[in-house]
Amino acid sequence: MSSRHHIDDFIRGRIIGKIEEGRKITDVAREFDIAHSVVSRLRKSFKSTGMCSRRHGGGRVRSTTPAEDRYVVLSAKRNRRTTAQQHRTARLQWCREHHNWTRQDWACVLFSDENRFSLSSDCRHQLIWRESGTAYRPENIQEKDRYPTCSIMVWAGIMIKGRTRLHVVANETMTGQRYIDEVLPPHVRLFRGAVGDKFVFMDDNAKCHRTLAVQDCLDSEGIQRLVWPARSPDLNPIENVWDALGR
Repeated sequence: MSSRHHIDDFIRGRIIGKIEEGRKITDVAREFDIAHSVVSRLRKSFKSTGMCSRRHGGGRVRSTTPAEDRYVVLSAKRNRRTTAQQHRTARLQWCREHHNWTRQDWACVLFSDENRFSLSSDCRHQLIWRESGTAYRPENIQEKDRYPTCSIMVWAGIMIKGRTRLHVVANETMTGQRYIDEVLPPHVRLFRGAVGDKFVFMDDNAKCHRTLAVQDCLDSEGIQRLVWPARSPDLNPIENVWDALGR
């Protein structure tokens, strides 16, 4: 039988006409190359409604109102590339909680991060909210290199009076287990031992940093973490290092 997914009203009328002439459903289904069950449903629908055409407006009832639909569209337009309001609020709260820290307090913090360097300006996908049919408008286009390029991913940490070695992340993929094996004991533990009990370790909220195994490792080494607001790379001073290296 045909895998036809849509039957227009003209074909529906012809099918009902054949049935009204006394033809068997099996014969009509074979003639139009349509499944027997489809013809049977058309017949039942005609008997109950007296109509051959397809009912419009069927399906699940909408769960949103027209006003809510307009609000969703408006919100998407307003926040196309901006950080969510709750993230901005969390960053402001974090700054207020730490504005009284002294130079001595910050001197005990090891700021760390991974970064990826590429020969191209950007070879990663970036998603934005846009209206249908506006893909090629200038505001929705970002220049990219046409050909594949070389890149490298590294991890490092900095303090006021020191820095770790630059660690190259093989295959450009950091996992929780690799974070434990390649970063925490080999690099972070050394600074914990040098600074002492006041040592504080800063890493962001990437999934590979927040596994239970990673937290267990930090606890076993007596390493205290600095609470970090989500999506706040601009607060991390190591971003200045990445900027210098990327030039």
